[in-house]
Amino acid sequence: MAKLFFRYGSMGSSKTANALMVAYNYLEKGQRALLAKPALDNRDGEGLIVSRIGLTRPCISVERLMGMTQEEICSYDCVIVDEAQFCTKEQVAFLSDIVDVYDVPVICYGLRTDFQRNLFEGSLWLLAWADRIEEVKTVCWCGRAATCVARIDENGEMVTEGSQVQLGGNDSYTSVCRRHHKLGLLHAPEA
Repeated sequence: MAKLFFRYGSMGSSKTANALMVAYNYLEKGQRALLAKPALDNRDGEGLIVSRIGLTRPCISVERLMGMTQEEICSYDCVIVDEAQFCTKEQVAFLSDIVDVYDVPVICYGLRTDFQRNLFEGSLWLLAWADRIEEVKTVCWCGRAATCVARIDENGEMVTEGSQVQLGGNDSYTSVCRRHHKLGLLHAPEA
């Protein structure tokens, strides 16, 4: 019986690398995994999923996935969605239909919350509808669990206002524990 998975984690928790490794595991077993991401995430180019450690695989957009026929989707053994926080409610509903109607497992990876600790639309509905919710963990500079994303400006200071979506990587974001997010501490204070 297929399931809808939501594997969430903060920035730098290896979500994308994990997604690509899962896709490779399917391939290694002679099975087909379809990789997808929302079209909004174009920072690494259209049609590519790229991890920070250099792993890269081609993908389609979630929007294109929604236009595929049941026969096309069912030709895959699994659908893996990266950057799922950028999905809309309608897209998450479609992903759940892939599981419930087509009996194809869907594994979604993404952030749970933004830099202001607010849920993304896709994350909200994945948390509501996923059969399995799993955290992909990383740590704060202090050693605690890093559960918050901090947006950084060009001076290395924490940003607390702005639009929810601003594409970026290590130059724009870091992960910290909730305590240090509240305090705005991105690194240990200088002695």
